[in-house]
Amino acid sequence: MIDALSAAAEPTRRRILQLLAQHPRTVTDIAGEFDVTRSAISQHLLLLAEVGLVEAEKSGRQRIYRVRPSGLRQLQAEIDRFWTNELDQLVADAHALNPKEKS
Repeated sequence: MIDALSAAAEPTRRRILQLLAQHPRTVTDIAGEFDVTRSAISQHLLLLAEVGLVEAEKSGRQRIYRVRPSGLRQLQAEIDRFWTNELDQLVADAHALNPKEKS
């Protein structure tokens, strides 16, 4: 199972999230912004829904997708944890490996 950070890191899914952050959209609306099939966009949306970043509401024969604010908050918290801990350690390790380099 993929996590929210990995799901959002993929360029197409990241762009889908950006589009949905503007306003809810149907699969057809979203697919119109890409050079891939509607089916491929549906697969991306299903994965984003699995990890809790988007949700769908059925309206007649269509599904209207929107971002889940709680999912985005959790993603932001995960990024913040990564940024403050692992990235700081990575920078420290890089400096230890090359002490002559100054930042």
